[in-house]
Amino acid sequence: MMTLVDSLKAVAEPTRLRILCLCAEGELAVSEITQILGQSQPRVSRHLKILADAGLLIPMREGNWTFYRLERLENPVTSAALSLVPADDPTLLLDRSRLEQVRSKRRAEADAYFEAHASTWDAIRRLHIDASQVDTMLLRQVPSGAYDSLLDIGTGTGEVLALLAPRVRQAIGIDNSRDMLALARDRITGAGLSSASLRLGDMYALPLADQSVDLVTVHLVLHFADAPERVVAEASRVLKTGGRTIIVDFAHHTREELRTRHAHRRLGFKDSEVRTWFQQCGLRFVSGEELPGDPLTVKIWTADHPADSNSLSPRRRVGTSPWL
Repeated sequence: MMTLVDSLKAVAEPTRLRILCLCAEGELAVSEITQILGQSQPRVSRHLKILADAGLLIPMREGNWTFYRLERLENPVTSAALSLVPADDPTLLLDRSRLEQVRSKRRAEADAYFEAHASTWDAIRRLHIDASQVDTMLLRQVPSGAYDSLLDIGTGTGEVLALLAPRVRQAIGIDNSRDMLALARDRITGAGLSSASLRLGDMYALPLADQSVDLVTVHLVLHFADAPERVVAEASRVLKTGGRTIIVDFAHHTREELRTRHAHRRLGFKDSEVRTWFQQCGLRFVSGEELPGDPLTVKIWTADHPADSNSLSPRRRVGTSPWL
């Protein structure tokens, strides 16, 4: 009972309720929450500590940054509080407007980085990893003829698309950078991959129907994402029953300079995070292979969409909060 009382006390304050609504939209850094609320960082930090102590938010320390996310949307106190907030509340509408400004600024910075480095993108990726080792592991996960269709989210220059397209009947690469897509188009055309196509699109709102592809790959993309769990949710939405999702990204690390030098939003991921995202989307975790490197370690996480899954759909589980 005391846990419930503490949770109710934690949300029974205007600023903390605003924070809860913001974090329902995805994880946010302390500095971003401070900017949106227009309050001092010490004051915001005190509110965040109260919410975290009550078990409503989870703090995630990454280098010099700390992110906060909801403990889970299904928490009865969280869901009840969010459902009671008026949709037209002017303060929350202003918060949402400022949140969109923060996200727009992030996207603009990332887009500028990708445009500036499109021509050297493959070389930049090879600074972090031995690409041939990743290719070998990916090919092992995708036997020829095992899958009918492939979607590569954030395809970049089409490296993964070119690697796996020969093993499927149809392959689609999606990216929101026209410069990257131009390079990807040259690559797949030069390789004679007539089964592969490219589309301009948003990884948070994929231009594909539900359950429309057999295989989804997300290769070194999530560490650029504002809300990586939403990318995983979209991947699972378009995945057919019996299909497979493969995520390639960095293991959790502390190389803070990658935020400023290479526009990384997240400093890698822990196994527990990725497994939780899979579980929330009704996917069954298959494996988490590791390629130790210097200075970064690469992980390949694989999950399947089981035929007997009774989980809620991804959009329902990690969708927008009721106050939007």
